Amino acid sequence: MKSIPVRHITSAQKELNNTGRFSIRKIEGILNGNDLQHDLHRHNFFFVLLIQSGKGIHEIDFTPHRVTDKSVFFLRPGQVHQLQLKAGTQGYLMEFDTEFYHPSDKLSTQRLRKASNKNFCEFESNRFQRLGFFLDNIFEECINKQEGYKDAIRAALELFFIEYVRQSENPESNTVSSSGYTMERLEEFTELLEKNIATQKQVAYYTGEMNLSSYQLNEITKKTMGKTASTLIDEYILLEAKRYLLATPRQVKDIAWDLGYEDPSYFIRFFKKQTGLTPELFRQKFK
Repeated sequence: MKSIPVRHITSAQKELNNTGRFSIRKIEGILNGNDLQHDLHRHNFFFVLLIQSGKGIHEIDFTPHRVTDKSVFFLRPGQVHQLQLKAGTQGYLMEFDTEFYHPSDKLSTQRLRKASNKNFCEFESNRFQRLGFFLDNIFEECINKQEGYKDAIRAALELFFIEYVRQSENPESNTVSSSGYTMERLEEFTELLEKNIATQKQVAYYTGEMNLSSYQLNEITKKTMGKTASTLIDEYILLEAKRYLLATPRQVKDIAWDLGYEDPSYFIRFFKKQTGLTPELFRQKFK
């Protein structure tokens, strides 16, 4: 049986292999005067696409975004996406894994989590130039490879994340008035969901891992997302199901098993209740 195609960092600098993998390329060099078409797949690394100018469509976890000038896309490991870029698009494609960049303190860890939770942002010129400046420096460090260049890249990444989190906003998030603590716990919850959704579907598991009561966790999710914790769990189950239905040819019963359902009929009822379609009809309609 096939799983969702997983792409690896294809042109990572070999010198970095002993400390993880990292790559940064100019988009115009990748396109080489041609359009680019990447079908649905997922990564096992972080993916940053900075668009100085250009056009295309970038669909991330089944949410389509128009590629526009002065925009940034940021994907975390495990997300699925498909990408179309028109010839002439300019900017940078940067990829790195958790071995290359692993935050050494709590604040940096939170910052990376916040940044990678903002999949798409558009910027006004001055703010975008600041982000581009950091990637210009990273690109030069990779080209010149002077003493300490790996540390310089990590330092520039940290500055990039700081600026990205400062200036980007998630238009779907109801978090403007949320405290730092509340946001931190929400991000912890969503990270746990991504790692454990196939085996853990009960709120009690997550409250136990986070040392919270169910009331406390629901207060956090309601304040930040306007949803209960159980609703967010259902949404993550549904997202992973859609990933497999649209990115692989696996049978519904096998997908149900992978998502932790011993009885495929229960999974089918759950999916239909959430979408109005059976898994097979959903696949036929959207694939």
